Parts: sequence; C-alpha cells; structure tokens
Amino acid sequence: MQASDPTPGQPGVPFAASYAALAVAAVTLLAALLVRELSAYSKRRSMPPGPFRWPLIGNALQMPQVHPWLTYSRWARVYGDILYLDALGQHIIVINSAKVARELLDKRSSIYSGRPHLTMLGDLAGYNKILLMQPYGDELRQQRRLISQTLSISTIGQYYDIQEAEARRLVLRVIDNPSLLESQVRTSIASLIMLVTYGYTVKGTEDVFVERAIEVLENLTLAEMPGTWLVDMIPQLKYFPSWMPGFTFLKTAKAWRKLLYTTNRELYQWSKEHSENGTARVPNLCASVLAEAEGKATLQLEEYLMWAAITVLGGGLDTNTATILSFILAMLRFPDVQKKAQAEIDAVVGSERLPQTSDRPSLPYIRSLIAEVYRWLPAGPLSAPHALDEDDVYDGIFLHKGSILLPNVWHMLHDPDVYPEPDVFKPERYGGSDIEMKKVTDVAFGFGRRACPGFHLSQGTTFSMVVTMLATCDIVPVVDDHGQEIIPDVKYPTKSILYPEDVKCTFRPRSEQAKLALIDSMTDSVI
Repeated sequence: MQASDPTPGQPGVPFAASYAALAVAAVTLLAALLVRELSAYSKRRSMPPGPFRWPLIGNALQMPQVHPWLTYSRWARVYGDILYLDALGQHIIVINSAKVARELLDKRSSIYSGRPHLTMLGDLAGYNKILLMQPYGDELRQQRRLISQTLSISTIGQYYDIQEAEARRLVLRVIDNPSLLESQVRTSIASLIMLVTYGYTVKGTEDVFVERAIEVLENLTLAEMPGTWLVDMIPQLKYFPSWMPGFTFLKTAKAWRKLLYTTNRELYQWSKEHSENGTARVPNLCASVLAEAEGKATLQLEEYLMWAAITVLGGGLDTNTATILSFILAMLRFPDVQKKAQAEIDAVVGSERLPQTSDRPSLPYIRSLIAEVYRWLPAGPLSAPHALDEDDVYDGIFLHKGSILLPNVWHMLHDPDVYPEPDVFKPERYGGSDIEMKKVTDVAFGFGRRACPGFHLSQGTTFSMVVTMLATCDIVPVVDDHGQEIIPDVKYPTKSILYPEDVKCTFRPRSEQAKLALIDSMTDSVI
C-alpha cells in the first residue's frame, strides 16, 4: 500500500524543513514591510517643507482661521513656493508661486483638476451640482461648454450694450445716493448677470431673485469654510437623525439645499417661459442654448443648462462686486492714479460722448489700472482648491494622491520679488504691456481646466463700470463734521471672497454735461 504524503510538523517530516519554510515566509514578510517603510520614509523625506507637524493631528491646531492667505504668505518666506500641511491626515499643499501653479494645474491638469469632497457643502447642502464644486468629469465639461459657447471672446460682444447701460445706471444711482454704494454695486452686477444669463430684468434693490441669489451665495461661503463642520472630518455623522443634540447642522443643510434648488429651478423656468413668449431679453444664455437645440433639448441638457446658468450668477455676483468696490477703494487711496486715468479718457474719448467698450484697445492705462485692481486686492485670495488624482513628483518633491492643493493667489500677486512695493497701487508697473497684465489675470481667474469660464463677461463688466465712473465723476472721500476727508482703510472680513469693508465715498460729476449725458443715455437704454 502506498503511503500518503506526510505534512509538515507530523512524524516523518524533518523539523528543519518546517522551520526553514517558516523562516522563508518570515523573511519575505519582513522584507516587504521594510520595503514599504523605506518607500514611505523616502516619500516623507521628499515631501514639501512646512511647519512642524505633531503626531496624529499634524498641523490641525496651526491651521489659520483668519485671513489664511496672509499666514500662508508668511510661511512661504520660510518654506518656499510649495508648502505642506497635514490636517488630521489630510494632505494639504499650498502653492505660493505662479510658475509652480502653471506647471502643475495647467500643464498637468489631467491629474490636478479634481475637487476635494466636502460632506456639508456637497452631500448635504447640494452645492456639488454647481460647476465650481463639481468633481472633474463629463457633467463639468458639458456645463463649461454651454457657458463658453455663449460667453466666449467671439460671442461676448452681443452683451456690450447691457454692460454699458448698467454701468451708466449705476453711476447715476451712486451720484444720487452714495450711502448705499455696496448694495447698489451688488444690484447692478446682479442685474447685468441675470440679463445675460436668464434675460431677467431686476426690479430694484429688493428684487426677490437677487435677495435669494445673495442668500444662496452666503450659504455657500459658510458651507465651504474649512474646519467649520465636524461632518467634513467625520462623514458618517450625516447619517444621524437631526433631532439629536449637536446635529442641528443637518437641518441647516436641508434648508440651504431647499433654497438652492428652488431658486435655481424657478430662475431657469422663468427664463425658459419668458424667452419663448418674448418677454425676456434675448439673447441670453438659456435662450441661446435652447434655441440651438431646436425644440429637441433633452432633460439631461436642460439639467446641465440650469446648473450652468446659476454657476454664472453665483460665480460672478460676489467676485465682480468685490472687484468694483476694490477699484473705488483704490481711487480713494491713490487719487493721482485717478487723475492720470481720467486724463487718458479725456484725450481718447473726449467730453462729447460717453466711453464704450470699443474704446478699450485705445486705453492702455485703463487696462493697466484694471489689472492692478485684480493684483492689489484679488477677489479670490485663495483660488478654489484642486484635488490631486494620483501620486506625482515635481522638482524632486513627492505629492500624495488625494492631496488638496490651495493656490495662494494673494502671495503670487504680492510677492515683492515679482511685484515690488506690492501694497502700492501702481498701474505703471505693467508698462502698458498686455502681456504683463495677462500674467495677473492668468492667476486671478484660476488655473487649468478649473479656470473661470465667465472670464470675458467679467472683464467687459469691470471695464464698462470703471471707465464710465472715471469719465463722468470724481470719486472723492466723504468728510467728517470738521470738513476733513475720511480715507477708508484697507480691511476685509475672513471669507472666500475678499470684500472691502466700509468703503464710503461721493461720486461728484465732473461736469453738468457729463451728468446729462448719463441721463440721456437712459432714454435709449436696453435695460
């Protein structure tokens, strides 16, 4: 009879052979662990520099809560262009150099175009549907396509009349009531964007759609604030009932989501119905896309269009308002720049007519002034965060998959090695060169596949408002009870949009003829 094969450790199997097998397995396991540890150590050694990290919590206690871009800028002087932070295991890379941002976010955009997942903002409040917060994919590409085909450099000219009319209307409003400057600027920006996007005419400063849009944006700002919501660090909390103590954020998110979806749907439906019956201003973004579909728009196309439209409104309302307020603040603090800009307008346009968008190529100092506004007080001091989709190495530095990348726009535009005396408002620094100005706008309007799709609309809006204000008015400070001018300080709250606070001024018509020209222009206004 044939004997069965003996098993290790049983009689008939040498113990030496059994131990040898175990030894081989142990050595293999130890070797694998050693290789993994050496690899991890090598990666740690080649990771970007940054502040000291505590075990387990990393830099969580050092994360700046007030004006974080200023803290990152100070750290940049110590640690360089790429700064590494660890917040409870989340890798955060702060990019402080335009050169590095272009190399990573532009040239390697295929792996740097993601968005970090924020549970409060996306899963609960519903903002993950807007283009700004979407992960990179087909829906985002489709939304960008719809916006770009209507607001491209070749099609934006059809909206110049709206921009010029709204700029003139705004100046008249501020002349009559300068105490409401901020709300008037915001209403004018909202009116312009809603006409371009929906064909909707805003009905005063208390327009219901404007009020809702502002509230939706305020909620977005609160929802995306880093470190505010525990559910962003512990996503499982979203499954708990909202009635439990400490879980009121679930009710808050539900209310925010309802307002977002209701406002979005009602604005889109208004545009669709009124564009069809001829009571909306056309062309507008929604009407143009639907007209191109020739009555065959799918539900998916309409869904993309609805979210693309509110992206234009949401992305442009706060940023453009902040830019115009920053311009006014600059004119109050640097009156010599204002006089030089007015002299150029007087020489090119004259006093017989109001400036138009077609004058822009002939006004290099005005173009330089606008670029300097974007640089001096960028509306987005920290560009919207990108997410890295796979491990990468840049200049010998290892960057982890899943890292959040924060482009520090503020430092890029205030680096004294690039822009000497960065706190001084000096349009002359560009030498009238559009190439030098473009270096600013390329940073201020985002990077790669995440760059602002409404760039041309924003540029035209800013130009129309700036040139109209300067051509027709002197922007002067208010005075106190003793007749002394009150020059506002440069101050702003800690929000994702850099909004100058307490900007008070008077718009003093440069001549009676200038004011009459503004009034007469309203007779033929498209608004």
